[in-house]
Amino acid sequence: MTQLIDRTQLNTVMTGWDARLQLGFIERDGKTILAKKAHSGPLTIQKCLYPEGPTPAHVLVIHPPGGVAGGDRLALDFSLAKAAKSFITTPGATKWYKSAGREASQTLHIEQADHSLLEWFPQENIVFDGADVTLKTQVKLSQYAHFAGWDISCLGRQASGEQWQQGRYKQVLEISREQRLLWQETAVFKPDSHVVTALAGLRGFPVFGSFVVTAGEVPDAVIEQCRQITVNSDAQYGVSALPEVFTARYIGSCAQEARQYFEQLWACLRPWYANSQAIRPRIWAT
Repeated sequence: MTQLIDRTQLNTVMTGWDARLQLGFIERDGKTILAKKAHSGPLTIQKCLYPEGPTPAHVLVIHPPGGVAGGDRLALDFSLAKAAKSFITTPGATKWYKSAGREASQTLHIEQADHSLLEWFPQENIVFDGADVTLKTQVKLSQYAHFAGWDISCLGRQASGEQWQQGRYKQVLEISREQRLLWQETAVFKPDSHVVTALAGLRGFPVFGSFVVTAGEVPDAVIEQCRQITVNSDAQYGVSALPEVFTARYIGSCAQEARQYFEQLWACLRPWYANSQAIRPRIWAT
């Protein structure tokens, strides 16, 4: 029996998904509340959870297809009102499939009012051989807002022995405070790019990640504590601090190792920037 596909479904198959998610958080009587939620396409959340008490609100962003194909476009928009606090993560790795000549993309736009805190800790991106991907994150902070976020990427499916031999992977991160640029970086990777093998680049490692916190000057004692954290492999890693930005890097062979390293850093940093201990979400254990 032949299954018929209507015009809308056919257009989606040919051009990819347009998926959008808008979340707006406010603070009310000491509790962070999800006051706005709008979504279209295959991008949504589970309900807010409060494992730490009335704040922060923990949110799990879900992309039901489980992977992003060529032509798919994901757009996320998070806004935090004054004093709102949220912790946002994902249930598993995001898989970026072979693109078949079409770019797949994700844009994330964040706006935060004074005394708000957003922690954006998604699980890793797995870039399949032949994927063409652009990720862009833009964070706009008010004078006294704090942001902490990381990204971890794996070029090729290492668990199945797949090598990344064709495709493109682009990342853009911009963070500004009161329209003043605090942090900007752009990286474009292709299998034949010198940056993939260079000592000043990935050094031939398939996994890399960055962890950034913009919460003012980091105390010397916190920096020293972070520098005591080690990784038992040949991975390259380290931390540094500018007057307004803390950053950590990992380059190695294992996405799980990268996340474990960042989680240990988070345990050191969170008492400083959030005045609370790091509480690991249950979803990270599944």
